Amino acid sequence: MRTTVQLPTELLRAAKAEAAARGETLKEFLTRAVTHELGSAAPRPQNERVRLPLIGSAKPGAVDVTSAGIEAVFAAEDAEKHAGRA
Repeated sequence: MRTTVQLPTELLRAAKAEAAARGETLKEFLTRAVTHELGSAAPRPQNERVRLPLIGSAKPGAVDVTSAGIEAVFAAEDAEKHAGRA
């Protein structure tokens, strides 16, 4: 369904930039944002790529992956992504 929404210029620019950074369209970004605010799970496109974190290794050819290590990578990515939003 189509609708018209008037947003402040800076908010629209920020939404477009964030959508582009996530590799999604503005429509997908806004749909997910509104769905989140309404408290229900956003429908995920079936062709959406899954982005996995890169985990470095001190020993080439071998990576020791633990649940704690994965959580640390995700926490670091979240902190980096939200650093300028305080």
